[in-house]
Amino acid sequence: MDDESLPQADRQSVEARSSMKRCSVNLRSEGVPAKQASAMPRSNDKHKIIEHYDAISPYYRSLWGEHLHHGYWIRGDESKEKAQLQLIEHLAQVADVKPGSDILDIGCGFGASSLYLAKHYAATVTGITISPVQVEMAINAAAKEQLDAKFLLMDAETMDFQKQFDLLWAVESISHFEHPTEFFASAAKLLKPGGIFAITDWFRKKNLSSEEAKKFIDPIQKGMLVELQTMDDYEHLLTSNGLQILHREILNKNCAKTWDLCLDIIKNKSFWALAAKYGTEFVSYLKAFQAMRAGFASGNLVYGLFVASTISNV
Repeated sequence: MDDESLPQADRQSVEARSSMKRCSVNLRSEGVPAKQASAMPRSNDKHKIIEHYDAISPYYRSLWGEHLHHGYWIRGDESKEKAQLQLIEHLAQVADVKPGSDILDIGCGFGASSLYLAKHYAATVTGITISPVQVEMAINAAAKEQLDAKFLLMDAETMDFQKQFDLLWAVESISHFEHPTEFFASAAKLLKPGGIFAITDWFRKKNLSSEEAKKFIDPIQKGMLVELQTMDDYEHLLTSNGLQILHREILNKNCAKTWDLCLDIIKNKSFWALAAKYGTEFVSYLKAFQAMRAGFASGNLVYGLFVASTISNV
């Protein structure tokens, strides 16, 4: 299959990679270190993540939609687009997002959550991502919607802001980070007194045996470029940095349907044409879809939500 036979989104990804090269110098200036040799390659290697999302984002946008995250089914018969909105709505409701909030969207993807918050809460939103292609997509989406959101090429593990925010928003991004302990410490400093940290992410069930981890978790980590913690790990990282847990919730029963739909999506032959282009790591990504489904079915993969708050001076 040649480039012309692929969907428009895939041809756009080829164009976007030239933008990735133009942006690479800026990315390093925002704190992403030059790649260093490692005796033990990490599943969530930062440069692999950049390459992956620059390649897949435009194409995945055309198949999965504007939100690059799980859906949240309430009745069970909603469309995937509706379910994805319901996840954002649920997190925003639990986090009690206030109108006019100043929000930092950490790992903003295509910018859809940022734009939702700007539109529905009259919020001022800043989105950050390490993918140059995602930055371009998000900027274009904001311009089209004429919303108060800006998007920056920035590494969340070396965030550099001269201000604090009312709300930090991180949907399925932190598990990609190489140094979560340092991230949570720096993120907590970016919250105003009484500020809120709203998180959804993928977790491993606690007390897994080595056999269970090898069977259910390792294929997810390898294919999805993540390193999975337990929910207790995140709770400790939040509370040890002075945050109070306001809400903790497991969303597996509402979100597992995501992977039934994703398995249908990757039957598209064009996805496997991308695998031919990008090699074995992309094949591992596609195979991880089945691993995600198996992780949900077995309960060894947990989709969790946290809302935490700093202590208000009031």
